[in-house]
Amino acid sequence: MSKTVLALYDDFDVASDAVEALVNDGFDRNDISIVAHNAGDRYTGTEGVGTHDVNAGEGAGFGAIVGGLVGLGVALIPGIGPVLAAGPLGAAVAAGIGVVTGAATGGIVAGLIDFGVPESDAQYYAEGIRRGGALVSIELLDNDNRTGRAQEILNGFNPVNIDERASYYQQSGWTGFDENATPYNESQINEFRSSVRDVPTGTQAKLDVIEEDLQVGKREVEDGRVRVASRITERPVEEDITLREERVVVERNPVDRPASSADLTNMQDSTIEFTERHEEPVINKSARVVEEVIVGTEATERTETIHDTIRRKDVEVEGAVGGRSYADYQNRWRSSFDTNYAYDGTWEEYDPAYRFGYDLAMNPTYTDYDWNRVEMDARTQWESTRPNTWDRFKAAIREAWRDVTGRG
Repeated sequence: MSKTVLALYDDFDVASDAVEALVNDGFDRNDISIVAHNAGDRYTGTEGVGTHDVNAGEGAGFGAIVGGLVGLGVALIPGIGPVLAAGPLGAAVAAGIGVVTGAATGGIVAGLIDFGVPESDAQYYAEGIRRGGALVSIELLDNDNRTGRAQEILNGFNPVNIDERASYYQQSGWTGFDENATPYNESQINEFRSSVRDVPTGTQAKLDVIEEDLQVGKREVEDGRVRVASRITERPVEEDITLREERVVVERNPVDRPASSADLTNMQDSTIEFTERHEEPVINKSARVVEEVIVGTEATERTETIHDTIRRKDVEVEGAVGGRSYADYQNRWRSSFDTNYAYDGTWEEYDPAYRFGYDLAMNPTYTDYDWNRVEMDARTQWESTRPNTWDRFKAAIREAWRDVTGRG
């Protein structure tokens, strides 16, 4: 399994810098992707853009400025026009648009969904590319603990807030990415960029802070029924018994002797009776109770931990500190912790890191410093009381410092 970090930029040069920063930080270029709008062939310098490889010929120089990413190519995407696509995400998008044949087989949204991007976000990212943006992603294995570092690097180049950008699209009647829409040209892209960068004087923008609450209740669910019934069954049995039988046996034996006086005395009528008898089985049955079956219900209770996620939409204000307290930022950083670092520890462990970053930002000694100048002192101070933990908490410290100072 893998996890992906995505960032959309309005400016391709900034996206290229973000890619270069990932490569320089040790991330494998084979895991990094970029999909960028190429209106007017301004990045490749080619004419008659079709589906071809730009790692050779006139496109070789472009391959170098995006870190030599794998599979860099140019394609026409319905609804967007010409794009540059490289890396695993580029391959997924290519599979969605038929890079080899040029035929639409599902579109860029389908390609992003196949890559694991939720459908709603895929719509937003596709529209962002359509309006001249560049989408950068890096794919990491589930057991890779550098997700926070990758996100920190991409955030350091001020990517588009995709939720706010989607809201901006919708204010003008946009309902979703349309593959049949006319692609933006360079003039339209420049006009759009101006509209999202400049806020007219005297106007106000209202941004809602939205947070989901987790409400856990319970309901009774019937798991099944147990029906107990009694019925009569029969089974054959057998038992041996010895029976006595008496039969009358008549035996005649031939004799030839002179009759005696006794014989002559008994020579008269007489009758003798013998009775034949036999025994027959007599069956008696008696009933005994051999088992009791007791049926009833019993209630038990158990505690179950419910695991879910809740979302919060924060409004981030970049710029001067303005005297804001740590408490003003705490909810925002707690949400960031839940998203980026909860797998690595508890909020109680990370809270001191955010507080340390806040204190650095408030320290007048570092007022005009960028992060590269602050980091060495910060590491020394941090590890003086928490040795060998800087690498673990550095991303959270820098995030707090950046949010307060408005500097990357």
